[in-house]
Amino acid sequence: MVTVTIRSTAQVDDDAEVGEGTTVWELAQIREGARLGRGCTVGRGVYVGPGVRIGDRVKLQNHALVYEPAELADGVFVGPAAVLTNDYYPRAVDPEGNSKRAGDWQPQAVLVGEGASLGARSVCVAPVRVGRWALVAAGAVVTRDVPDFALVAGVPARRVGWVGRAGVRLVERPGEPGVWQCPGTGALHDERDGVLVERR
Repeated sequence: MVTVTIRSTAQVDDDAEVGEGTTVWELAQIREGARLGRGCTVGRGVYVGPGVRIGDRVKLQNHALVYEPAELADGVFVGPAAVLTNDYYPRAVDPEGNSKRAGDWQPQAVLVGEGASLGARSVCVAPVRVGRWALVAAGAVVTRDVPDFALVAGVPARRVGWVGRAGVRLVERPGEPGVWQCPGTGALHDERDGVLVERR
């Protein structure tokens, strides 16, 4: 029988949903209304905000911060101390100096597609979408949408290559412009107008 493992120092709200086979490690906090799928790993000190949606087999490494209303598809990897923000114009107070309250701003979402990876200490500045199987390098700051299979790096993050499902940087096949191959799996991809598509 598959069970959920929640360490004694973790805080999981009674209104949160945690799927079978998921492990929540020490000092993690999962807020009300959050939903985690099956087979996830939630590392030490992770924060998952209210109403966040997380798919199956997602790995949140130590001290990752996933603020609402983020949505992570199946198989997403979030590296140590990565941050998914939710306020494009952050302020503690309004223009008159009064403390801002929940109704004083509109949360923005970071959406992460199937199989994508966010490297250690990367930051995704909402609103932004990270495409399927994309790879965000460690320390990168994502300020605009990332295409499927894109490898992005830097501040702000820019596309520096393509990756396949294995996470290995693709190489363009000699004599075949726009045809990219994974050195690890041999899988082929076609690039058209800045979009990469898997061959099936």
